[in-house]
Amino acid sequence: MPRIVSKPDTLDDLNGNYAQERLTRNVFINSVPKCGTHLVRNIFRMFVPVDQQYKKAFIQLPILDEHKQAFNPKNPELSWGHLLFSDISAFLLHETHKLVLVRDPYDWVIARARFLLSDNFEGNMDVIKSGRVSMEEILNLMIFGMYQKAPTLQEIYTHNALAWLGTGAKLVRFEDVLHHVKHLDTPEAEAYFSDLLSILGHDKLPEDWRERVRVGADREQSGTYRDNLRGLDFEFPKELPETQKRLVDVHAPGLRAILGYTS
Repeated sequence: MPRIVSKPDTLDDLNGNYAQERLTRNVFINSVPKCGTHLVRNIFRMFVPVDQQYKKAFIQLPILDEHKQAFNPKNPELSWGHLLFSDISAFLLHETHKLVLVRDPYDWVIARARFLLSDNFEGNMDVIKSGRVSMEEILNLMIFGMYQKAPTLQEIYTHNALAWLGTGAKLVRFEDVLHHVKHLDTPEAEAYFSDLLSILGHDKLPEDWRERVRVGADREQSGTYRDNLRGLDFEFPKELPETQKRLVDVHAPGLRAILGYTS
C-alpha cells in the first residue's frame, strides 16, 4: 500500500488533562479516505483512555488479519481505518460498534486531488505532478480513477461507505461535524456531540466536553489537514467545476442522495 507521511501529534499527553471513562465496547471509526478521518478520530481520542486506543495502524482490508485483536470484545478499544466491507470485515467486526464517515463527493474530488499531489502521499503520482496534466484532467482522474494506481470514486464510496449502510453502522457526515465544531456553544452542538459520542457507550457527555472537542479538533494536531500538507504547488478550485459535478452524478448516480447531500 502507498505510504502516508504525517507529523506526530501531542493528543496523548493532552488526554491526561481529563478524567476518562473506560470503554466497555469496541468502537471502530471507519471512513472513506479524505473525509475528515483525523478530525473525528482526534475528537474521539479526547474521550477515551490512551491505553484503550488502538494506534498500531489505520486498519484496512489487506492488513485486517494482522490487527483483528483491535476487535476483541474481551479487550475494548477505540480503533480507526479505511476498511472495505467484506465477509471477513463483517465477521470480525460483528460485535464492534461502528461509524462510517463520509464527505460530499463534490468536495471529496478536490480533497483527494490535493492529498495525492502533496508530498504527504508517497505513491507513484509523478505523471500528474509533472505540470503536463491540467487541473481539470486531474479532477477527472479523481472521479474515474487511474489505471493500476487509484480506484474510481464510485468504487471507493461503494466499498468504504455504501456497503456498510443498513448494517447498524452509524453514518456521519464530515460537514456536520465541522459545522458543530465551529458552533460549540450552541444547544444544537451539544445535542449533536451527545449523539455522536454515544457510540462510546458513556451515559452522558462530561461537563468539559466542549474543551475536549476543541482540543481534538485543533487543526495543528492533524498531519493531513489541508494547510499542513507539504509540497503543494498547484491551484485548486474552491468548488468543483460544473462539468465535473455532472460527471460525478453520471458516474455515481444516487450517491449524493443516499448520503444526505441533495442539490
